[in-house]
Amino acid sequence: MIGVLMLSACVAATSLARPAPPARRSYDVVVYGATAGGIVAAISAAREGLQVAIVTPDAHLGGMVSGGLGWTDYGKKEVIGGYALEFFERVGRKYGRDVEWHFEPHVAEAVFEDWIKASGVRVFRQQRLREHRGVRRSGTVVAELIVDNGDSFAGRIFIDASYEGDLMAQSGVTYTWGREGTQAYGESLAGVRERTPLHQFRAAVSPFDAAGRLLPEIMPRSNDAVGAADKRVQAYNFRLCMTKNPGNRVPWPKPSTYDPARYELLARYLPALEATLERPLGINDVMKADVLQNGKTDTNNNGAFSTDDIGGSYDYPDGSYAARARIRQAHVDYIQGFLYFLATDARVPAALAAEMNAWGLCADEFADADHWPYQLYVREARRMVGEYVMSQKDIQTELTKADAIGMGSYNSDSHNVQRRPTPDGRAVENEGDMQVPVTPYQIPYRVMLPQRAEATNLLVPVCFSATHVAYSTLRMEPQYMIIGQAAGVAAKLAVARRVAVQRIDTEALRARLRAQRAVFERN
Repeated sequence: MIGVLMLSACVAATSLARPAPPARRSYDVVVYGATAGGIVAAISAAREGLQVAIVTPDAHLGGMVSGGLGWTDYGKKEVIGGYALEFFERVGRKYGRDVEWHFEPHVAEAVFEDWIKASGVRVFRQQRLREHRGVRRSGTVVAELIVDNGDSFAGRIFIDASYEGDLMAQSGVTYTWGREGTQAYGESLAGVRERTPLHQFRAAVSPFDAAGRLLPEIMPRSNDAVGAADKRVQAYNFRLCMTKNPGNRVPWPKPSTYDPARYELLARYLPALEATLERPLGINDVMKADVLQNGKTDTNNNGAFSTDDIGGSYDYPDGSYAARARIRQAHVDYIQGFLYFLATDARVPAALAAEMNAWGLCADEFADADHWPYQLYVREARRMVGEYVMSQKDIQTELTKADAIGMGSYNSDSHNVQRRPTPDGRAVENEGDMQVPVTPYQIPYRVMLPQRAEATNLLVPVCFSATHVAYSTLRMEPQYMIIGQAAGVAAKLAVARRVAVQRIDTEALRARLRAQRAVFERN
């Protein structure tokens, strides 16, 4: 009898040790990515009466909006309506105001958490799309996505709201990355640029060391013609949340990989810049520390050598998960080293070093990540080549669209793409920065539509269909939210009428969006 009991116990233990079989879940709409655009898309679809799930590789909601980008890139505020505006109103209520555009990261995350909870949307966190064979299709219909642990999510409509476009890519949709040439879409701003005046070196320093080798953070000058296409990608960084409050300040971390020799170009440039400006340098000469609430900042790149890791993003858009993880960590190491150098290196001008040491990271932000932002600022990765490709003409001259779902107004803003020697080799220059004003323009529904021969139940509100030039204005978080709202309503129309997303009634879509305070014309 004892033997039988022992055998039964062993069988039970073996049974308990077996992993649970993969779960298969089904929803009307499955959103991949908990970016701000993804959250708004999910809430929009849920408010239309659909059953909605967000599947995300992240633990935290909000992407860049809760990841340090609290100084909103709104352009003209009056073009932001609908659920995007509702988000900023909800943030305002956290501060006792009607609306707030400049906010702390943890407040943005709290707003997203409250909003999602009220919506009834299910969120599956830390569930990453399986890297290979992560999408099952039937013809042009995406049937389900499979995550790393084998669980699957079936849906009638899928929305890829990730910054990388992995669901889009695995669904067989045509995409690109990098810069088109000037001839591809007739864009004067496309391709490799000849000379850009902003975020440029304002004092000449040699790009070479004593042995004639290029200094770190400078790449060889290529033979690319002005206007040529390339696969280089604008620089990424992290948007830092900093404070001077001693009670909430964390000292600058020293990365384990720190080598002051990496910043030799900066060491040469700072005294030369100070001499050119004829005044002591301050923190805003080497970064852009915009003050938010409670004395905190949203700190961005500024100037010739700053928090942008120029050249560090090239392999990210189409890279493997492992490659992207390495690139993310390389950005952490570069930026933390940059900050530590400014605070500790004897070659940094005294006034700048003193100011750097008055600042630090915020102890009450990103507490489970050593106070470092969760989200790498992926300014641009894959871009779909869909039913309609927005290009320079759509943001400068052909401003109206019959299927408009919202508006954009931020200038066409690309960060630098290369740092290289000048043609004569005597100095250093950055290449790729683009800051060109636009007239407020309408965003067509077609921007998020794959070609109908490729996918008929997929919407792409973040890695949407645009050239590098057009994407550089459309890539702002309020526009991701605006497009996300339209994606949710479009999903309802496609489900209700059992049609492809390319065949919904766009007038019905526009009418519903208008009732939800979407803005189609600038007053």
